[in-house]
Amino acid sequence: MVSTGDTAPDISAKIGTSDHEPFELDDHLGDGPVVLAFFPGAFTPPCTNEMVAFQERAGEFEDAGATIFGVSADSPFSQGAFREEHGIEFDLVSDMGGDAIRAYGLEMDIADLGLYGIANRAVFVVDDDGEIVYDWVADDPTNEPDYDAVLDAVESA
Repeated sequence: MVSTGDTAPDISAKIGTSDHEPFELDDHLGDGPVVLAFFPGAFTPPCTNEMVAFQERAGEFEDAGATIFGVSADSPFSQGAFREEHGIEFDLVSDMGGDAIRAYGLEMDIADLGLYGIANRAVFVVDDDGEIVYDWVADDPTNEPDYDAVLDAVESA
């Protein structure tokens, strides 16, 4: 699993919109800290709570120079609908193939719900040089991160 001090694995995926815009993590390095918030699935209560909480604090993260990206195995269409329904203005990254989820060591299954190869809930802050300066991985995917700790990490990056 990726942790603080490691070089962040690149992510090559699609932005969660109907336009299927490409996303490369490397394209966003050097413009201030990047917050990667991996979540299991759009439209689930804990994931909705987390993404809405990040949206409510988006101004604080922006003031600190950070860019937030939510990352899940959901399709770009699902993520686009999720963003629209909940007023999420930051980009969501569709990792349907699970490459980023596996690269960050977050792949999990919730067999009772028929979900396989989804992301565990986790947050990473990546600095301008591509180094992970903060990591948090949920012991239980229904847990939410400490948003103040994430913001502190961004401000220190």
